[in-house]
Amino acid sequence: MSDGDVNDDTVHLTLDAVRSFAVAALLAVGLAPDYADAVAATIVAGERDGCASHGLYRLLVAAHSVKSGVVVPDAVPVLERPANAVVRIDGGGGFAQLAFDIGRPALVAAARANGIAALALNNIVHFAALWPEVEALAGDGMVALAFTANHAWVAPAGGTQPVFGTNPIAFGWPRPGAMPFVFDFATSMVARGEIELHRRAGKPVPPDWGHAPDGSPTTDPAAVLAGAMRTFGGPKGSALAAMVELIAGPLIGDLTSSESIARDAGRHGSPIGGELILALDPAGFLGAAAGEHLLRAEKVFAGIEKQGARLPGTRRYTARARSQRDGVHVSRRLIEDIATITGVTA
Repeated sequence: MSDGDVNDDTVHLTLDAVRSFAVAALLAVGLAPDYADAVAATIVAGERDGCASHGLYRLLVAAHSVKSGVVVPDAVPVLERPANAVVRIDGGGGFAQLAFDIGRPALVAAARANGIAALALNNIVHFAALWPEVEALAGDGMVALAFTANHAWVAPAGGTQPVFGTNPIAFGWPRPGAMPFVFDFATSMVARGEIELHRRAGKPVPPDWGHAPDGSPTTDPAAVLAGAMRTFGGPKGSALAAMVELIAGPLIGDLTSSESIARDAGRHGSPIGGELILALDPAGFLGAAAGEHLLRAEKVFAGIEKQGARLPGTRRYTARARSQRDGVHVSRRLIEDIATITGVTA
């Protein structure tokens, strides 16, 4: 399935080849075709945009979650409308990507009708970044926020034992004539996948990334993975992690990070729980003046960039243009590990 050169360390693939590989691997482990397509799209997005920890590496995570029974491979998401501005999808234990794809049109329609709307994804398995979701909604003309809790891997500021998940926050803003302004960050010091990539490469992690199981400082990625990660920004990051824990868990009737990892029962699968997505329609607030005020917002972005500062998301868009033109180079060892688990190679 390779579309390019191979050397001792990497395999060169076009993005079409990345997608074909991802779909084939997901189908091989038993994921239903509609889920394989939806999950592969987010994996391709990660690889395309230079986010290696959310690219093909996530095939290992997804495949293990299917094979260990954490995810229902052919779940049928069910859409409900508990209120005019609220959409709910019961994912039935399937991956979040298909639930979002089903809920997105109803969310956008509700936001256009009410000015603001919420989408609650319940009973889903989430293993990917949130930025593809808010970027898609920004493409629909929405201002969007997304939040999800996950497994309890992260200690609160001042503690050393896990309570929170990495609990990411994502934001998308539509820009006339430009790519949306999008950011997505974990409230932990770093995404868990980055620590795993350090472990796979045999590289130490910075000392502020986490604690060993006994609470002591460590630069050993395996010790951090077995112990607890840290929040970014001390008490501020910890407070944001707690906020995400609440609004993506109890507020929508879903699991906390501690409940998610307990539900996993040692299978080491992807987080189980919920996601909250908010969509705000500028026209709902501003009517015909929405375009005028979106143009005013461009002055904010210009004020950032004219002094040499970088807008969040810029590196992803630069990597996207490069990979769409030139393809990507993927670790040969990663391709071999995926082949071991799925029987499919690139």
